[in-house]
Amino acid sequence: METLLRAFEYLFLCSSSASNTIRASEIAPVFGLLYILFVLFYLVGWMRLSPVPGAIMFTSPLSIFNVFIFVTLQLGKISIAQSPSKTAGGDVANAVATTFKPVFTVPTDTDVGAPLLPNINDPDAVDAQSVCPGYKGSNVVTTATGLTATLRLAGKACNVYGTDIETLNLTVEYQSEDRLAVKISPAVLDSSNVTQYHLPDYIVPQPKPNADFAAASLTSDLAFIWNNVPTFSFSVIRKRTGDVIFSTVGTKIVFENQFVEFVSTLPKNYNLYGLGESIHALRLGNNFTRTFYAADVGDVIDAYYEIHEDGAYSLLTTNETDPKADYLSFSHGVYNRNAHGQEVLLRPTTITWRALGGSIDLYFYAGPTQPLVTAAYQKTATGLPALQQYFAFGYHQCRWGYANWSQLQDVVDNYEKFEIPLEVIWTDIDYMNQYRDFDNDLNTFPYTTGEEFLAKLHASGRHYVPIIDSAIYVPNPTNASDGYSVFDHGNASHAFMTNPDGSLYIGDVWPGYTVFPDWLSSGAGQWWIDETVGWHKKLAFDGAWIDMSEASSFCVGSCGSKNITLNRVHPPFGLPGEPGSVIYTYPEGFNLTNGTEAKSAAAASSSQDAAIKASAGPPAATTTSYLRTTPTPGIRDVNYPPYVINNFQGDLAVHAVSPNATHEDGTEEYDFHNLFGHQILNATYHALLAAIPGKRPFIIGRSTFVGSGQWAGHWGGDNYSLFAYMLFSISQALSFSLFGIPMFGVDTCGFAYNSDEELCNRWMQLSAFFPFYRNHNTLSANSQEAYVWSSVIDASKKAMNIRYQLLPYIYTLFYLAHTSGDTVMRALAWEFPLDPSLASADLQFFLGPAILVTPVLAQGATTVDGVFPGVGKGEVYYDWYNQTAVKAEPGKNTTIEAPLGHIPVYIRGGHILPIQQPALTTRDSRKNPWGLITALGITNTALGRLYVDDGESQVQNATLYVEFLATQNALYASPRGSYEDSNPLANVTVLGVAHKVSVVSLNNVALPDTSHSYDAKSKVLKITGLESLTKGGAWSAEWALTWA
Repeated sequence: METLLRAFEYLFLCSSSASNTIRASEIAPVFGLLYILFVLFYLVGWMRLSPVPGAIMFTSPLSIFNVFIFVTLQLGKISIAQSPSKTAGGDVANAVATTFKPVFTVPTDTDVGAPLLPNINDPDAVDAQSVCPGYKGSNVVTTATGLTATLRLAGKACNVYGTDIETLNLTVEYQSEDRLAVKISPAVLDSSNVTQYHLPDYIVPQPKPNADFAAASLTSDLAFIWNNVPTFSFSVIRKRTGDVIFSTVGTKIVFENQFVEFVSTLPKNYNLYGLGESIHALRLGNNFTRTFYAADVGDVIDAYYEIHEDGAYSLLTTNETDPKADYLSFSHGVYNRNAHGQEVLLRPTTITWRALGGSIDLYFYAGPTQPLVTAAYQKTATGLPALQQYFAFGYHQCRWGYANWSQLQDVVDNYEKFEIPLEVIWTDIDYMNQYRDFDNDLNTFPYTTGEEFLAKLHASGRHYVPIIDSAIYVPNPTNASDGYSVFDHGNASHAFMTNPDGSLYIGDVWPGYTVFPDWLSSGAGQWWIDETVGWHKKLAFDGAWIDMSEASSFCVGSCGSKNITLNRVHPPFGLPGEPGSVIYTYPEGFNLTNGTEAKSAAAASSSQDAAIKASAGPPAATTTSYLRTTPTPGIRDVNYPPYVINNFQGDLAVHAVSPNATHEDGTEEYDFHNLFGHQILNATYHALLAAIPGKRPFIIGRSTFVGSGQWAGHWGGDNYSLFAYMLFSISQALSFSLFGIPMFGVDTCGFAYNSDEELCNRWMQLSAFFPFYRNHNTLSANSQEAYVWSSVIDASKKAMNIRYQLLPYIYTLFYLAHTSGDTVMRALAWEFPLDPSLASADLQFFLGPAILVTPVLAQGATTVDGVFPGVGKGEVYYDWYNQTAVKAEPGKNTTIEAPLGHIPVYIRGGHILPIQQPALTTRDSRKNPWGLITALGITNTALGRLYVDDGESQVQNATLYVEFLATQNALYASPRGSYEDSNPLANVTVLGVAHKVSVVSLNNVALPDTSHSYDAKSKVLKITGLESLTKGGAWSAEWALTWA
């Protein structure tokens, strides 16, 4: 009997040990490992435990221990697997327990909306132009600035996608010589409906008439013409060119309570740009629909005219141009000030606006050049962009997955080790206490260690920026240890959006069930300031990264309202690296350069896909029945508008705050969704002013609107580690130049997927010429810091060397953008508007007027084709590296050698570049002596500018502005301002000097022969040893440098 019991015990020991190992590993792999080590230690005798005296069975202490572990694990499993709630009004249905965390996973179907078919794809959709009556104008009154009129329905109401508005008011206002405003809105507005049609001026200011606006109607370059045949229509004509820049003739205005449509004709093969952020070519083409759901609405339209021998010109309707011919370019801008969900349809001969609310609030900018249009748009509509702190133009490093302060320090140390410049280290949501705003994880990112880290970081001249998400965690009311003061303070201040019944609107974001700030409420702004200031006292961060600000929510509706006792919950999808979400994707061509690894990744990816498919079971046979909403007279259906825009997510509530979420004043999110990101940037701007007094706030945000550039920059969102996304990053950046948000960059090397050496090599060099330069990637993807691959180290240092030399030039460009509305990154067509062949060019770009960048954007390429605009018509370009003039033919691509690690960069003749020798930080770069690169143009002249201040203060006590002029073998510097910069002038390099130079003088004092050299082959004059002559500061007084 004893032998039988002993055998049974041995069998129990083996089976229970195996079971406990599996169950412990399910909770966390480390627990399974610890248990295995315990058993091994026991078996080899390293852990001596006495047998249980007098026991008939379970005599081994390990048996007793296994029973204890088994019962503990079972109880833990039972406590995790709570009963799911019933489905009702957004309740969680069929909630399941994860096998790796003691939290609930929100079911995936909570983020599935109603089946909707966008109207542009619906063959049964009604064409409003064919069934609606349009309007007739009457009661026209001429005013000092334009006219007013009444528009009434011209027939029976169609009520096709809402309730027709019977009577509208038309206001035409000549606001300046180059700007005309046309507004059409309901005649009857009161407190119950005003926000449905009028965009509040305090959120997005209306362009105002100039001070001399009374005379504008007489001197304006724009003319407004209207008629009533067959129904009301209008045209806007530019007088100086005689061309019609906007015309609704032959179409009808449709104005309903949930649908506004108007159409303008366009010339054949038009060139149109702008229309909000999209991954698209810069020139939008004539078969494109742009949906606005959290985006801005500025655009510029270009048209080209061929000049005839008699001096007359005709509209050019093709891009097949003759490089020897002469052309004119006329540009104008149209700004539709409407924040509602909408879409714009570009078709071969028309552009159509369709909005889900708001008014027709149009502003026409006469131009007739892109710089004039963009500057006027910024000065009157967006506000001029923020002047960033100098450090913002250094290199930034980030990733989702930096687990603690030690890892951040390792990253900083590695950049130091490899002597790669690093200015700012960032943290994604890893630093947060369970992904909660304004609250650090005290285990991995404790404040005391953070103080030490930041003290060392700041002493080195570097900076730190953390992410701040847009939703606030709601603590579990049944868990006393789950308190969260940030929520408590906001709730007490009525700072959050609610449901229509007044209860809190509770969605789902990274922390779990969350609420969303109500930026229209009286308490949200001050609450946000208080939380930012309080957190900054614990953690001296240097800026803010605003994310998830569309605002995003991982479920439809207020899914947490009746499930808050389940908090905290896991999102309804796997995080990168979790089972089923392991990343196996690499850039295009990875299989050609890393065949074995690519084959292994492909096999693993196939296995993962098969496992997911198997666990999901066979797909159900279904027939999609689309929801179509029939308008109810006088009533808006904000959740399911009758007109379905082509929203990427379909249902407006999917992955977003629902349209019926309610603000403190009773207004609905339907009318303000596109403004959430804009308003949180404004709130953060004021919060940083309070937290870091006296310094310009540094903010990067994901969702923007018209005017966001006054406060923040923008990054291109979650892109992918693919060559295609690197290519499109240029057109993204150029579009944001038009929008008045020049501080733009993308996640260099790509955010999602795994990057590789070739892609990161090329991308690190390309992004070095973007205003915002940051490397960032996702959780669990392979590391892609600049020091990971040896060739990327060399490529990054090569490009950063140029960038850091050009920091004074870049900073000056931003000063000019901030004060004059200039652009920073520029399309070739903007600098050369008379060349129609450049209308679609977006694979090259100018950085300011002087630097031409021609990057390699294709996998495996070792050459790149590029054009040199204006060659043959007075332009010359110099290679940055050898400083010689480029040989190129007019209007033709030049094949440029560009092996891996080399990015072609050129200096445009006629420009003078102020430079400083680079260092590992911008602080140390600013301490280095000055230099000047003077690139002479065809006429042997050049111009340049330099702006200098302390690089950080919100209000400057002193500034310095220097103008440079090169002409007739002389270079002149003319400074003005009281800012004292004591750095001397070290050297001057003059490109394109035609003849040998024997004598060089500074302020009529001849320099020694050893201080200058001339290369007859490259035609480069180099002048050095100027420090002793400018030791009081390079710009402390005027000077003249001559050569002969």
